[in-house]
Amino acid sequence: MHQSLSLVSLLVSDYDEAIAFYTGSLGFELKEDSPMGNGKRWVVVNPRGSQGCALLLAKASSPEQLAQVGNQTGGRVFLFLQTDDFWQDYQAMKEKGVQFMEAPREEVYGWVVVFADLYGNKWDLLQRKPMA
Repeated sequence: MHQSLSLVSLLVSDYDEAIAFYTGSLGFELKEDSPMGNGKRWVVVNPRGSQGCALLLAKASSPEQLAQVGNQTGGRVFLFLQTDDFWQDYQAMKEKGVQFMEAPREEVYGWVVVFADLYGNKWDLLQRKPMA
């Protein structure tokens, strides 16, 4: 038996602005955008070339959900975007207006910097060092 984590649901306030941010500012691919009826859509994005977990952009549909947009983890880093070229990706994201919350830093495990998506969710951009 084989299982894998395929999608993480991310609350957004608007499908199109979320698609624009994730595809434009972060360079993700739009994998699917299918109407589901009643104004709902099945919108999936993921990092270019990734075969792993993707994001399901889920439009908030109640006041309770809307209140959680941008704060799904209570202010902690929510998602980790791993790269094999930290400085190239950092510079490209910076040029596209991505908001970084700190300066890049080197840790024992690799290079990392915290950034915020368009709603304020915290992410790590991360390049891991090879394991010794």
